[in-house]
Formats: sequence, structure tokens, C-alpha cells
Amino acid sequence: MKVLLSTNDYLIILAYFIIVLVIGFKTKTADNSIKDYLVAGRTLTLPAFVATLVSSFYGGILGIGEFTYSYGISGWLLYAFPFYLFITFFAFFLADKIRKAHLYTIPDKLFRVYGKKVSIFAGILIFLLATPAPFLFMLGILIRIIFGFNIIYAMIIALILSVLYLYKGGFRADVRVNIFEFILMFVGFGIILPFCFNLLGGFDYLQSRLAEQYLTLTGGLTIQIFFVWFFIGSWVLIDPVFHQRCYAVKNKKTPKRGIIISLVFWIIFDFLTTTAGLYAKAFVNINEIPSALYSYPALAEKILPPIAKGVFFVGLIATVMSSLHSYMFISATTFSKDIISRIKNSSDEENSYTAIGLIVSSIFSLVLAYLIPSVVNIWYTIGTMIIPALLISVLSSYFPKYQVHSRYILLAMLGSFSVSLISFSIGHLNSIEGSPVYPFFIEPMYPGLITGLIIYLIGFKNRKYLQTVTD
Repeated sequence: MKVLLSTNDYLIILAYFIIVLVIGFKTKTADNSIKDYLVAGRTLTLPAFVATLVSSFYGGILGIGEFTYSYGISGWLLYAFPFYLFITFFAFFLADKIRKAHLYTIPDKLFRVYGKKVSIFAGILIFLLATPAPFLFMLGILIRIIFGFNIIYAMIIALILSVLYLYKGGFRADVRVNIFEFILMFVGFGIILPFCFNLLGGFDYLQSRLAEQYLTLTGGLTIQIFFVWFFIGSWVLIDPVFHQRCYAVKNKKTPKRGIIISLVFWIIFDFLTTTAGLYAKAFVNINEIPSALYSYPALAEKILPPIAKGVFFVGLIATVMSSLHSYMFISATTFSKDIISRIKNSSDEENSYTAIGLIVSSIFSLVLAYLIPSVVNIWYTIGTMIIPALLISVLSSYFPKYQVHSRYILLAMLGSFSVSLISFSIGHLNSIEGSPVYPFFIEPMYPGLITGLIIYLIGFKNRKYLQTVTD
């Protein structure tokens, strides 16, 4: 698929990339400390916190279009509603605790509570969880359909544009670019809906063109699929972007307030994207596009005039790129600080392996995006195996009365990850017509979660027993 753009559209898109690079390269760290590089010296204000959190956590825009095109409004139950619940939980029960910890990363907290082995294994899992592969794939698609490049070259270009200024500017550069992208993502989707309303019609048009299942909350969903994606929503609780921004705030009241305000913006943006997705389903025939992933670009191609089309594509690019460079920074610093430096027992004040982290993260995300060319499948694969392994350890680390001996946490993490991985692998080895057949027809996330929980509960019971004996 290749979109037809006017000269003005191309100029608007090129102007976006130039402005991003200018902002990124003009941003410099205040000093060479790890504190300034990783959390901007803990100077993040409420507006900056909201802008960077909203934009960096909403990069899967083409995947959301894919969800809505495939499931209609019921897709909102998969990609939005579960996240609202876990975001609310995070705001009221975790945000303040993270801010008070005064650390830099999730593995830092696990190192303090559970020791080196747990923190290093957690670092490996977070490196996988934070991979920018899905965002790299999406930005590669957008660059390809705009400029006509081969998808591999398009993804390499996307990497270069995202990585160059992060090495020097660190988290400050990430945040300042996020603020610019926050504005553009709302402008982009704010511009397409009026054209849809005026040219196609309102809800009556959608009702006349869409099957009933696309306009109901539960249409086309099985209970098991819903609960798998519901638990994937717990991704929020262990997402390093959330934790990093809470560590970086200036005021201790900012995290809770900022997350609640961010939730309001996410709800508004979900309304915009879901509505646009429904218009895409109603107006764009699936035979006209390579897959549902292309639904938003196809809708813009058919309905927007020049200039407006350029603005919309800038909104799409900004939404994706905001997450790409944010997760690239997290992934790279996790590899350098929480894996390599911790294995070598390097000082927390050292930042010696950042370049290596950026290179390794870039190569890994490029390979993963090439091997799994689907945003939804990357999310599902990573979420299925990583979330069960991290959830218990991260949550318990912030609640002392629920902490157990580190050996049980490590065993729970290893057991959970291994069981999910084995179940996932067996399902795909025994697939029928491309659909995996998991053992006992149970999604691999469930046995992973149960395994980890059983090991944790054994540790918790032994802890209570030892406390009783001691007393």
C-alpha cells in the first residue's frame, strides 16, 4: 500500500522529523550523573509528567486500528478498559510508593528488596518487555507507505531517527520530544473525525454499514480471549515507563495526580481512535488493504484532502514515535545499567554501557519486528510470557508485609516464565491452520500465573510459619 500525498503533505511530514531532531539534539543533560541522565535530575513537573506519560504509553496506534477493525467497539474491552482499571490501581496504590523509593529503575527496587539474582533476571525480563519492536514495526510501515521504502530500510531509518539524540540528551531529550508529540497526536485524530462526520454521516451511517457485533461491547469475543487481554492490562503495573516517570517527578504529589489526569486524556484519545476505527471498518473494504493494521492510513487516504492528510499522518507518526524512543531509552538503559553494570558490580553512578545498550536494543527490536510482523502478536507474545513472571515480584517489593525470601521470588519468576514459554511453544508447534493449540486448550498466560503464585504462596506460608516459631 502506498498513499498519495501532495508536496505540502510531504513538507509537513518532513518538518515534523526536523523539529523532533532539533528538539532532541538541543537538549543536553545538566551534568554527567546517572541521576540526570536516567530521571532528568528528578525535576519533572506535572504538565511534563502528563504529556510524556500520555504520549509514551499510547504508541500502538496501528494495533488499535487493527483491534477496532477486527472487533469493533468490543476491541475497546481488550485494549482500553483493562488498562483503565490497572492504571487507577497504580495511581492510588503504587505511584506514591515508587516516588518515595527515590530509585531509578524497577530492578533497582528488586535489588534492594530481593538481591542481585532477582534484579538481574528481572532486568532481562524488562529488557524483553520494553522492547520497542512493535513501535518500530509500525513506524516502519508508516515510512514505507509514505515514502515507498522497503520495510527493512524503513525500520532502520526509524531507528536512526529515534536513537541519535537519546545517547547525548538522555531522559530530558525523551521528555521534551514527548511534549511536542503529545500535542500532535491529538491534533492528528482531531482533524480526521470532522471529515468523517461531514462526508459520511454520524452514528446512523455506522449503524447502517456495520454488523451488529461491531457496535456492541461483547460482540465477537470469547471469555478466554477477554480474560487473557484483561490480564495483559496488568502490564501497567510493571511497565518501566510508568515507574521511570514516577521516579523522575519533582513534587511528591505529582505521580498520583498526573496519572489520573493522564487517564482522562487516554479516555478522550480512545474515543477518537475507536470512532475513527469504526469509520475505517465501515468505509474501507478489507480487500483494499494488506491487513487491518493499515485501516487508519487507508481511511485517511480515501477521505482527507491535501494538508489535512499530511497533518493526520504526522499525528500517526508522532503517536508511534513517542513510544518508540521512550521504550528504546528504557530498553537500552535496562541492558546497560540493570544487566551489564549489575553483573559487573559497577557503581550506580557510572553510565559506561549506554552506547552498547542502544545498539543491542536496536538490533533486538529490529530482528523481533522482522520475525513477528504483527503489532498485536508482539504484544500478545511478550505479555503472555513476561507479565506472569514479573507481576508478583514487582508488586510485593513495594508492600513489605507481602514480601517473602528472595529464593521463592526467583523460583516463582523462573517457574512462571518457563511454564508460559513451554505452553506457548507447544501450542505453536501443534498449530492447526495457523492457529496454536495450547495444552488443555488453556492460554499459556494462565499456567504461568498459577505456577508463580503457587511458589510465592509456599514462600509466604513458610515465612508466616517461621515468624510464628520465632515468636
